[in-house]
Amino acid sequence: MNRISEVSFRAVSLTTASRFAEASALYREVFGYLDPAYGLNPRLLGALASNGGSVVGILDESDRLVAFAYGFCGTDRRGFYHYSQSAVVAAGQQGRGLGRMLKHAQREVALSHGMSRMRWTYDPAQIRNAHFNLDVLGARGRWFAPDMYGPGTDRVVIEWDLTRDEPAALDEAELTELVVPTDPKELRKAFEGLLGKGLVAVSCRRLPDGTDAYYFGPADHA
Repeated sequence: MNRISEVSFRAVSLTTASRFAEASALYREVFGYLDPAYGLNPRLLGALASNGGSVVGILDESDRLVAFAYGFCGTDRRGFYHYSQSAVVAAGQQGRGLGRMLKHAQREVALSHGMSRMRWTYDPAQIRNAHFNLDVLGARGRWFAPDMYGPGTDRVVIEWDLTRDEPAALDEAELTELVVPTDPKELRKAFEGLLGKGLVAVSCRRLPDGTDAYYFGPADHA
């Protein structure tokens, strides 16, 4: 039996002080943050929820918060977009589709405020996250941010077209393959080179020999 069918989950917008406090506690628990400097202020979540941001959660059958995400409005020369700052799923709840539920709950919030794009970042060495972002959701890796949070924290900036209900079809003939190198410096160099050519990351898959590969395609077709 599929595990997700064993428990009923529901996505909700968090709106109360008690839920904001619960979300902050879950955030610290999942990331293992003990230093208050890395905490998440419940009052900030309340301000975001009241001013166009997304503060969404997944509740289980006992009304317990088991996953949480938050984001806010961003802007650049192309206009406004929703920025998803963080998403967490409680230990023992991974693999139940909760990450996808969170992203789609944020999508609904962003669309309700007139935004058609969402952005977030991920570590390009985290292959599972890459596959989820690119293949499951259909988002695209458009920019590279070296040492985004300090040395050794390279990130890919993802952009998700919220007007699409399903990932766009890929033309395999147009794709450039990158077998994922084990050296982070080589991975950085490859991403900077390929994205610098105007390509975008469109897929990340496990190869038959057990290695992993990214695939890049033209930005205007992605």
